[in-house]
Amino acid sequence: MHYPDLPALVADRRNALATGPVALILVEDDVEVASTITHHENAGFAQIILFCDPERGLPTLGDRVRRVDYDVTRDDALEQIVNAAIKAAPGQWLYYGYNAEYLYFPFCETRSLPELTAFVTEERRDTVMCQVVDLYAADLATGPDGVSRDDAHFDQTGYYALARHDTRGVALDRQMDVFGGLRWRFEEHVPWDRRRIDRAAVFRARPGLEMGADRLFNMPEYNTFACPWHHSPTAAVCSFRTAKALRRNPGSREDITGFHWPGSLRFSWHSQQLLDLGLIEPGQWF
Repeated sequence: MHYPDLPALVADRRNALATGPVALILVEDDVEVASTITHHENAGFAQIILFCDPERGLPTLGDRVRRVDYDVTRDDALEQIVNAAIKAAPGQWLYYGYNAEYLYFPFCETRSLPELTAFVTEERRDTVMCQVVDLYAADLATGPDGVSRDDAHFDQTGYYALARHDTRGVALDRQMDVFGGLRWRFEEHVPWDRRRIDRAAVFRARPGLEMGADRLFNMPEYNTFACPWHHSPTAAVCSFRTAKALRRNPGSREDITGFHWPGSLRFSWHSQQLLDLGLIEPGQWF
């Protein structure tokens, strides 16, 4: 199904958004679009909705994949798309991400995303907090755009979290600003408001919910990483997006000769590796 714009998708919400979970994926370029679709199909998404420039060619789309013509280069593109989906599909579980990003959650090789969201619902939570794990080509001579699925690496160390505070300076309950990865190592090339790697990328829509430009929701509980009473499952968005940006920006491209460092580890494309390093958390989901 091909929609000419976002309002057309919303108008067809009974078909496009009625069955979930639904993945909202912004396609910024031609990098790893097919692998992104396949990965999220395998994760168990009932619908995958791609937003991209009307002139962009896409691989052959399956029955669960829909296309929406949209200018994803707009500064407010993500929040416009997410907030439109929230209003159109209250009660639905949604995920948002970009091409060349891959959602990994505990035991995702043998369990589906609907199983995870069912468990989270039983915990009386409406979000699965995620952390962006930057992927990058270890050798920029063979992966000049910073992308290589066959030689993907990530930082196994260098992550840290700071308590999040409100406008009065009071620490917010169970909310943290998380930093690390390429945005930490090359922070001089990343604006301050783009350095956080925490992302509530999996959440259940509800009336009145909105996501702001800072990627935080207007309902505080949606920004928390765990239940008040115990640890909750978390997930990772394994992403080449920062590597691509650092290689495309003329200033950072000249300054950065490589992403590999002593803290690099080859990505195994398996959730157990992320669990072993503490980058995702099973909580009470065994």
